[in-house]
Amino acid sequence: MAGKVVLLLWAQTLGLTGAQTTQLLVQPPWTPPVLWDRVTLTCQGLGTAAATTWYKDGQRWRLQGPDRFVVTESGTYQCYRPGTGLSPPVSVLNAWLVLQVPAWALMEGDMVTLRCRGWQDKPVASVSFYCEEKQLQRFRDGTELSLSPLRLHHSGRNRCRGWVYSVLSRWKESAPVPVTVHKLFPVPVLEGPLKPTEGSPLNLSCLSTPSPLRPQAPLLHLFYRHGQLVGGPQGSPQLLLPAVGVSHSGNYSCQVRSERGAVRKSSARLRVTVRRVPLSGVSVSAQPPGGQVVLGDRLVLNCTVAAGTGPLSFSWHRGHPWALLGTGPHLELSHVGDNDSGRYQCRASNRDSVAESVPLNVTVLGEQDPQERGDPIHVPVANATISPGALAQPVRAGDPVTLRCSVQVGSAPVTFTWLRNGREVARGPLLELGDVHVGHSGTYQCVATNQLGQDGHRVFRALSPELALTVTPRGHWDTAVAVNIGRSLLFLALLLGVIGGCHWWQRLAARKPQDRAPPEEGELLEPHGVGSERAGAPPRVSPGPAPPRHPQVTNAQLPGPYEGQQDPGATYESVM
Repeated sequence: MAGKVVLLLWAQTLGLTGAQTTQLLVQPPWTPPVLWDRVTLTCQGLGTAAATTWYKDGQRWRLQGPDRFVVTESGTYQCYRPGTGLSPPVSVLNAWLVLQVPAWALMEGDMVTLRCRGWQDKPVASVSFYCEEKQLQRFRDGTELSLSPLRLHHSGRNRCRGWVYSVLSRWKESAPVPVTVHKLFPVPVLEGPLKPTEGSPLNLSCLSTPSPLRPQAPLLHLFYRHGQLVGGPQGSPQLLLPAVGVSHSGNYSCQVRSERGAVRKSSARLRVTVRRVPLSGVSVSAQPPGGQVVLGDRLVLNCTVAAGTGPLSFSWHRGHPWALLGTGPHLELSHVGDNDSGRYQCRASNRDSVAESVPLNVTVLGEQDPQERGDPIHVPVANATISPGALAQPVRAGDPVTLRCSVQVGSAPVTFTWLRNGREVARGPLLELGDVHVGHSGTYQCVATNQLGQDGHRVFRALSPELALTVTPRGHWDTAVAVNIGRSLLFLALLLGVIGGCHWWQRLAARKPQDRAPPEEGELLEPHGVGSERAGAPPRVSPGPAPPRHPQVTNAQLPGPYEGQQDPGATYESVM
């Protein structure tokens, strides 16, 4: 079995396995074969074995002989099969010194042994090996030269020279033997798109097919960008990047290696430039909408891009030849003037492409006297307000509530829309809620709208400030009022009691001693302000008529229960 494998390998060396030619196989698998090795020649080709014709030294030697035989004479042999023709020649040597190489495909990266043999395996000394005329190695005692790994430059006519020990010892030199080292694989070629678009996949292929003499040789692939490894080592010759960006641009290359790395070959560089997505759908929007702006008002233009990748840059231009006004995605004119009317255009760029918007016509309203122009005044609505601006807090359920929306300026016709909590509830300048209930509570706004221009395609809107309406159930409000009134009356009664007591003590202290009634005989006078010896006993007064007195009047103005509230007139008087 081992011999058959060797024979097949030798056939592969010649590149003849499966070819439509007659082959001559040698065993043992060394070339050239030597007579003292008992060489067996086998003829392979189309046709029957009995139809094999053998040739020796260019002459027909055996007619319709067997397809295999053992060589007993040196010479050059060939065989013939009717279906595939004449085989290449094989020389069997019987020389004093022979250089032999393996009879199979010699591939770069392999380890190969060359051997220098004396006739009948006589001892050989001081052996030198040559490739063409260059000496490779010299040995004092050795007769074999190992080449590892094989390189393409090892190909050529090889020979050896040495001292052969025999009856007639002398220096001998072998016949030259051609040695061919085949490429394991060719130099790879890197292929792929040179200018992919940003966001698209990038697929690079490292193309290098193994030699047909060794088609199953395992190969490894590596990918580099600017000399840095970005993929592999891997068996697949493909490098796939699902979505590339500008940072993926650069010089790419690939390398193919044999399984153990003895053979390495690199491709030429491939320049890949990732392009940004071209810009498209550039448009300009204006505030106020439509580019209609009142003289002296603020105008803001915005530039947007529907498709494309950045970074993006913007520039603004007006009129012919489109003079530059500014840069950036926005252009703002704080106070438009008479000369700001015209056609405005935005240009967007991402360094790879430039796109322009459709020009927008900006019209400044009021830049010329309407009478001079012969046109009516067109004024957008502005400063929408709601009256009454503030409602009594809280509004009781059942009370009627009517709100009015108006604008400070605006050309007729003006329409009004009412919103509660941001949702439309009514239209018209008046919002009559009738008898309100708790469900009417919320935040109210009105939107004033007018349309200007002959075709009415320019629409202007003004939004009023918010008005909060809180509706309180009626039973809850009456209870609160009753509690507040009760508290106020209690406070008033206490206050009047304190004022009355103070006034009485003042009058008592102001009376002269002669105005007081004289004590009865036997009674002791008590100092003013000191009580009687009998605790709690009232003072005794003369029963005679009291002298005339001048009444003293005291006025006091007291704050009512609504002091600091909405009722400033709640004051009270006390007269004595």
